[in-house]
Amino acid sequence: MAELAHGSQPEFWRPPSPVLTEDAIIPEPLPKMAESCARCGTEFLLGARFCHTCGSKRAEGLSPDAHADAVVFARLWQKAVDRTHSLVARVPWSSFSWKRLKLPAWPSQLHFDQIKALTGLSTGSLIAFVLGLGCVTGALSVGLWTAKNMAEWQAIQYYRAEWLLAATAAFVAGILLKKQSPSDRE
Repeated sequence: MAELAHGSQPEFWRPPSPVLTEDAIIPEPLPKMAESCARCGTEFLLGARFCHTCGSKRAEGLSPDAHADAVVFARLWQKAVDRTHSLVARVPWSSFSWKRLKLPAWPSQLHFDQIKALTGLSTGSLIAFVLGLGCVTGALSVGLWTAKNMAEWQAIQYYRAEWLLAATAAFVAGILLKKQSPSDRE
């Protein structure tokens, strides 16, 4: 029975034996990780790869020269942020008026009521018409994809057919929701 134990494989929970060369153990180098976030200064949680405060990636530990450069850059960045903040604070927002801004006249024609009066459609019908136009635009934009093989081409055609089917449904809904005018009844 003892002979069987000599040829057995090591059990899976045992750590592998270290690499030995000339009676010296060479430890595997572990990357030193930064202890605090370079972006916000928060200390990282144990084993975390991202900062739990700002979400930035945890960097590897820095050499003293690189750390000094990072500190200089962080101070420059903070000065730029403070300068921008002071410039924005100096603007007299109380005297700023949106009424003084001159906007072109044509955006007022894009108001929902203006379009509704111009087309003569009811609200539901106009919404269905806009959805139908969006679906037609979707069908056209799907056609801009390039296919590399026959399967991709078939998938693109399938998507285009779905968009066109949705457009047809929206336009039919618009027709059904349209109120009849007295001149249409005759």
